[in-house]
Amino acid sequence: MTTTPPETTTSAPQRLSGAAWALALVPLVLLGIVLSYLVATGGGLTELAGPPVEKISIQRATLPQPGMIRIEVVNDGPQEVTIPQVIVDDAYFAFKAEPSNIIPRLGRAVFTVNYPWVAQETHHIGLITSLGTVFTHEIGVAVQSPSLSPSLFTQFGAVGLYVGIVPIFLGMLWYPFMRRLSGQAVNFILALTVGLLIYLAVGTWLDANEFAQELPAFWQGVPMVIFIGLITLGGLLAVGSLGRGKESTPLGVSYRIALGIGLHNLGEGLAIGAAFASGEAALGTFLILGFTLHNIPEGVGIAAPIVRNNPGLKHFAFLLLLAGGPAILGTWLGSFAFDPVLATIFLAVGVGAILQVVWEVGKLVARDTARLGHPLVNWVNLAGLLAGIALMYFTAFLVKF
Repeated sequence: MTTTPPETTTSAPQRLSGAAWALALVPLVLLGIVLSYLVATGGGLTELAGPPVEKISIQRATLPQPGMIRIEVVNDGPQEVTIPQVIVDDAYFAFKAEPSNIIPRLGRAVFTVNYPWVAQETHHIGLITSLGTVFTHEIGVAVQSPSLSPSLFTQFGAVGLYVGIVPIFLGMLWYPFMRRLSGQAVNFILALTVGLLIYLAVGTWLDANEFAQELPAFWQGVPMVIFIGLITLGGLLAVGSLGRGKESTPLGVSYRIALGIGLHNLGEGLAIGAAFASGEAALGTFLILGFTLHNIPEGVGIAAPIVRNNPGLKHFAFLLLLAGGPAILGTWLGSFAFDPVLATIFLAVGVGAILQVVWEVGKLVARDTARLGHPLVNWVNLAGLLAGIALMYFTAFLVKF
C-alpha cells in the first residue's frame, strides 16, 4: 500500500491594502507630532535655554583681482546666522554678500570685500556675527587666484600631463623587458603590484580624510569616506560576481588597476592645483617633481598582468589615458573650481576601487602561483609585496612635508 504525500501549495504573496498602508503611516504621523512639540517648546526646558549656537565654516578665501577678497562660507550650525561686519587685518571694511548676509542652516554665502591686499603678504580675515562671535581665516601668501583663461588652462593641463601621463608611460616602457621574464619573476612583479596598490589605498584613504576634515560638520566627513569606500568596494565586487565561474582576464585586471590609479591621481592633481590657487607656488612645484617620480611604478603595475597577453598599442593608450588623465582633470579642478566635497567623494570612491583591484590582482597571483606548483605565501611573492610597498614609501619622501 502506497501513500501519496499531501500536496503542498504555495500561497501567492498578498497585496497590501489601503488600511495596511494607513497603519504603517501612524507611527510617522505621531513622530511628526512629537518632533513639532520638541521644536516649539525646546523639549519643555525653554526656561533653561541659553543664547543661540552660531557656527560657520569658511571654506575658501580667494583673491580674484587686485583690491578684492572673496570669502566662501557655509553655515555649519543648528540655526541661521547673521554676519553684519567683516574685519580684514584688524580694520572693518564694507562688503557685499550673495545671496545675503543672513545665512540659513546648511546655507552658503559669498562675501566680497574691497581691500587693497598686498602681494606676498599675510592677511587675516574675521567674520563677526550678530552675537559678536568672530570666525577667522588666514591668507598665508597673498597671490592673485588663477582665473580661467586659455593660457592658464593649457599650462595647468600640461602640469597634469607631467604628473600623470608621462611617469606612467615611462613605467609602461618596462613592458618589453617584463615579457622576457620567467614565470616566477612575473609573479614577483604581480606581487609588487599588490604592494604598491596597498600603499595607494592607504595613501588615498589618508588624502580623503584630509579633505574630509575641511568639510562642515554636517557632512560627517570621515564616516562619509568609509561608507562611500565600502559601497564602491561592494558594488565592484557585485559586478564582478555577475561572471561567476569565469576568471578575470588579465586585460580586465589591468583596466581595473588603471581605474583605481586614475582616481588616486585625481587627488594628486587636486593637491597641485589647490597649492597654486592658494599662492603656494613653491609647494606646487615641489609636488610636481615628487609625484612625477612617485608615479613611475604605477606604469609597471598596470602592465604587469598583461605580460603574457599582448593586447596591442590601442589598449596601452587607453590604459595610459585612464590612469594618467585624471591627474589633468584634478589639476584643472583644483586650480579653477576646487570643491572639498567632490574631492572627498572622488577619493573615497578611489579607496574602494583600489581595494577591489588588490583583490583581483591577489587572485591572479594565487592562480599563477598554483600553476607553478608553489605555495601562495613564498619568499618570491613576499619579497615582491614588500618591494612594492617600499618603492612607493621611499619615493613618497619627495611629496611629504
